[in-house]
Amino acid sequence: MKTNVVRFNFWLNPAFDAQLSKAADIDLSVMKHEDSDEKNMAVFNKAHVYHILAARDEVPSQWWVTEELLSKSPNLLCVSSSGAGFDPVDVQACNKHGVLVVNQSGCNADSVAEHAIGLMLSVKHRIAESDRVMRANAYTTREDLMGNEIRGLTMGIIGLGNIGRRTAVFAKAFGMEVLAYDPGLSNEEIINRGAKPVTHEELLARSDVVSIHCPRNPQTLNYFGAAQFRAMKPGSVFISTARGGIHDEKALYEALRDKHLSGAGLDVWSVEPPAPDNPLLSLPNVTCTYHTAGVTHEARRNAAVMGADQIQALVRGERPPRLVNPEAWPAYLERKKRIFG
Repeated sequence: MKTNVVRFNFWLNPAFDAQLSKAADIDLSVMKHEDSDEKNMAVFNKAHVYHILAARDEVPSQWWVTEELLSKSPNLLCVSSSGAGFDPVDVQACNKHGVLVVNQSGCNADSVAEHAIGLMLSVKHRIAESDRVMRANAYTTREDLMGNEIRGLTMGIIGLGNIGRRTAVFAKAFGMEVLAYDPGLSNEEIINRGAKPVTHEELLARSDVVSIHCPRNPQTLNYFGAAQFRAMKPGSVFISTARGGIHDEKALYEALRDKHLSGAGLDVWSVEPPAPDNPLLSLPNVTCTYHTAGVTHEARRNAAVMGADQIQALVRGERPPRLVNPEAWPAYLERKKRIFG
């Protein structure tokens, strides 16, 4: 009996389809979003693995992995995210149904870390701002666009996982001191990953740049609000390449408007892409990108190959290396035995 892997026709590096199509024990189906839900559900009902796009706003809500979808999917054993994030997936509901959730954590670590540093440089050196002035033919003097060096400044990193630790390496290469707060790591491990462990409060008070690299989950939703921005060092810079919803956009706008913060670099938004009238887009000291930090050719190929490798390992009976919900493993094994015999 073959393992049925399904995905929708979102853009995916061709390495994923090419690899799985060659596997004798896997049947890959690519559904079309434009087809009717009834037609797609007929295919989905037979699915054992669902490879889903990591970006929540790019997946039609009826195809998010929710309690409702899981209840209609008696054969589903695993949800595989196309990237490091898994926003469209209700992990608790998957636990309840004995469905594994796997991601491609680490696939885009270099890309996102480089982007975070790029946003910081853009804000501190006013690169994007200068570009806008030049294109608008609004130049006055070079001194009106004077920026600041980053050597000797302090970067505070919240979340020292694959991306955070790479950001720490890059920041140190520019001569910055690196502080980190990650409640999931011991002080010793934070030191091993290249940063000085501090409390959340100390990080905010001491950092010239705060860069967010934690996942979006119930604990981090609305994690950064008005109180946290007020606690940041006056004149500091806020950077996020993590996920929209972790920081409060209205509170950030107010902190920038009132000049408590000197700038921000944002790759993620509560609604993506943000509405044209989002107040943050009106500020010259904010560099904005379209959640593209991890969207490089290298990262997308990494994700495709890692995803295909992990699905094939699962089919061989191996425990996947990037398992989001290990607590579901026993129930998964029981269900797999019932389905496959």
